[in-house]
Amino acid sequence: MTQHNVSLDEAILLNAKPDTTPDVVDGLAFARLYGEPLFNMPQDLYIPPNALEIFLETFEGPLDLLLYLIRKQNFNVLDIPMAQVTTQYLIYVDQIRKTNLELASEYLLMAAMLIEIKSRMLLPVKKSDTGEEVEDPRAELVRRLLEYEQIKLAAFGLGQLPVLGRDFQRALVDIDHTVERALPEVNLDDLKSAWQDILKRAKLNQKHRITRETLSVREFMTSILRQLQHRQFMEFGELFNDLIADGQGKSVLVVNFIAMLELSRESLLEITQAEPYAPIYVRLSYTPQ
Repeated sequence: MTQHNVSLDEAILLNAKPDTTPDVVDGLAFARLYGEPLFNMPQDLYIPPNALEIFLETFEGPLDLLLYLIRKQNFNVLDIPMAQVTTQYLIYVDQIRKTNLELASEYLLMAAMLIEIKSRMLLPVKKSDTGEEVEDPRAELVRRLLEYEQIKLAAFGLGQLPVLGRDFQRALVDIDHTVERALPEVNLDDLKSAWQDILKRAKLNQKHRITRETLSVREFMTSILRQLQHRQFMEFGELFNDLIADGQGKSVLVVNFIAMLELSRESLLEITQAEPYAPIYVRLSYTPQ
C-alpha cells in the first residue's frame, strides 16, 4: 500500500464542509460580521457584565442628590432623618464609585459630612457655657440645601422662557431703504398766493401807456420755453421779472401767466415745490435737445 504525505492545511481543506452562506443578506439575516451575513446568534458571543448598566437618574452634584432623596420621600428639609438619608446616599455613591472614581470623589466628601452630622446627633445634647442651646448639626446642611433649591427653581424658570433657535426663530425681513422723495403737489391756493404777490410787485412798477397791441399766448409760451431751455429750474417769479422791469401792464402779465398754465396743461412744463409754503419752481418736463 502506498502512503501519501498530506499536510495539515490540505487535510482541513479536504474535510471542510461546503459554504452554504448566501452572498446576499435577505430578510432572515439580522446582522453582518466582517462582511458576512449572520442568521443565528453566535454561541461564543461575550457580553461584558457592565455593558448594559444604566443610571435612571442623573444629578448635578451631591446637593442635587440629597435634595432628590429628601423630596422623593417627602421628608421635612428642616428636620432631616439623617440615618435614612445617609444610608440611601451611600448606596448611590457606592454605585458611581465602581464606574467613575473621579466623579465619586465629590460625592464622597458630602458622604463624610453626612456621617459626621449623623454621629454628632447620636451624642447627648449639651448646653453651651452661656446657657444657650447648641446649634443643630444639620443647620448648615439645611441652609445649603434651601439655597440650592432656590437657585435650581430659578434656573428652571429661566429654562422655561422662550429661547431663540429652540422655541422660535427670528424673522428676517429684507427692507429696501432706497426711498424716492415725493415732492408735495402745488395746490390752487399756493399758486393763487404766488400770483397775488406778482400783482403787488407789478403795481409798484406800473407805467401808464396808451397803446393798442395784440397779445399772443403762443408767443409767450415760446418765450417761456426759451427761458427754461438752458436752466434746470426757475423760480415762479423770475418768469415775470423782465416784464415787470419793462413796465408791462397787467394784461401782459396775465397773458404770460396763461401761457405758463397752458404749457403745464400740455405737459411741457412742471410746477414743483420742495415743501409746503416753500418757493414755487418751474422747469421743463422734457430734456431739451
